[in-house]
Amino acid sequence: MENKFKSGFVTLIGRPNVGKSTLMNHLIGQKIAITSNKPQTTRNRIQTVYTDEERGQIIFLDTPGIHKAKNKLGEYMVNVAEHTLNEVDLILWLVEPTDYIGAGEQHIIEMLKNTKTPVILVINKLDTLSERDQMLTYIDTYRKVYDFAEIVPASALRGQNTDLIIDLIFQYLPEGPMFYDVDTITDQPERQIVAELIREKALHALNEEIPHGIAVSIERMKDRKGQNIVDIDATIICERDSHKGIIIGKGGAMLKKIGTNARYEIERLLGCKVNLKLWVKVKKDWRDSDILIKNFGYKEDER
Repeated sequence: MENKFKSGFVTLIGRPNVGKSTLMNHLIGQKIAITSNKPQTTRNRIQTVYTDEERGQIIFLDTPGIHKAKNKLGEYMVNVAEHTLNEVDLILWLVEPTDYIGAGEQHIIEMLKNTKTPVILVINKLDTLSERDQMLTYIDTYRKVYDFAEIVPASALRGQNTDLIIDLIFQYLPEGPMFYDVDTITDQPERQIVAELIREKALHALNEEIPHGIAVSIERMKDRKGQNIVDIDATIICERDSHKGIIIGKGGAMLKKIGTNARYEIERLLGCKVNLKLWVKVKKDWRDSDILIKNFGYKEDER
């Protein structure tokens, strides 16, 4: 019997910091979504594509973590995540390995009860458990609160059971056409990914206070004529003058560190040499300004 080609949309949901972007990068086999151990790393709904020419095509939507919003940017992020649930063919919900279901998870369960979309629960961070038997307790805890299509223990970081997740996704997808070319990996424009990579390196380098209040704007991104070099000018936007000083650092040391780390990743992404210049600007309370949120690429347009 001939296998039918399947295709469809799968959203990854979960509270901030459970490993959604790490899992998606692993499934795709390439770094598209930025990762850090700070909440609210993913702000946009990132669309990535996994193609198996025999079986089908999976379009992943990596949504911002679902959390209690504190400002307009937060509200925007939660709206993006919640709107996705009824538009997709399958939901992957990532949770931490625990037998305690907190308020954040309860909120997601209530949202899932309003959708007819099948849900695969992925209990992530399997690699952190000292006893494998602990996982059985966690599976049992979650099985009692919602009727999941499947429950899979996994480690996004180590790649444990990620092949099984792909197999299960194909079981639940409808037959359908190839939406994207075989070599497409994301619908994110290169400039957007470059801006996000710079933001990731800033998140890694800076302390707890500042990262939520930064955005990155690419002012210029141009191939140098006749050379395998791209010139990129980018501005890191922060909310306070005191933050600007911290981002630049003593004698420009912090900004240089962010730039060096970002340039390494951008060169891997673009496959060529990169000349990266960074500036820092203050835009007070930009996270509560609809205009500035749009300017920095957080658009409400859905699929």
